[in-house]
Amino acid sequence: MPQDTMNSADHLRPATATEIADSLSFALRYDGRRRVHHADDAMARITADRLVAHLERSGFVLMKRPDSAAPTTSHHGRGPGES
Repeated sequence: MPQDTMNSADHLRPATATEIADSLSFALRYDGRRRVHHADDAMARITADRLVAHLERSGFVLMKRPDSAAPTTSHHGRGPGES
């Protein structure tokens, strides 16, 4: 296991049901950052909530790293030749 992954494990905490449902709902509505138009918002939320409830009843505990900076596609601040 890479060293940075091992160190970040020290900062894990149990994810809340809301965080899990939000993440699942997002995944059902988007492919990366591109909107998937065949997924209805309400249905995605209902499905995510039901999945979370099932995972909780089954004894699963999902862990979450501390929040990090949002990814960017901006090229500002990069030197010449860097991508």
